[in-house]
Amino acid sequence: MTAASRAMTRLAIWPDLAEDRPSCGTGRALRSGLVEIVHFHSDRSVDLHLTATAIRRFEKDLRHSTAIRLLPGSSWVTVHLECETDIDLLMTLVSAALQAHQRHPGADDAPFPRCNDHREATLTRQTAGGF
Repeated sequence: MTAASRAMTRLAIWPDLAEDRPSCGTGRALRSGLVEIVHFHSDRSVDLHLTATAIRRFEKDLRHSTAIRLLPGSSWVTVHLECETDIDLLMTLVSAALQAHQRHPGADDAPFPRCNDHREATLTRQTAGGF
């Protein structure tokens, strides 16, 4: 069983989360109400809709984690899952994301902000001179 499947199994039983198709069309998603919270894109990559406000609040700590990838202008963080500690970090961040969305519903500019899955590929192409 992969780290992502173990994390999905643990999160799927949380009462505030329900499984749904991700708006990006890749992988599996969990949402709370109308808000997408987590996208599982691969066996090791998860995007978490943390909100821009929460990212700013925790940015210093997030930048120190080798499991976290932040993309400029995104209200999502990418969590790389390789071990149980990474899964525990994801659980903590999902809890923070749920609290952030409950505290400030609709705080992100876009009604359905895009996860990092497609944004990361675009940024990589731009950096490599693809655009």
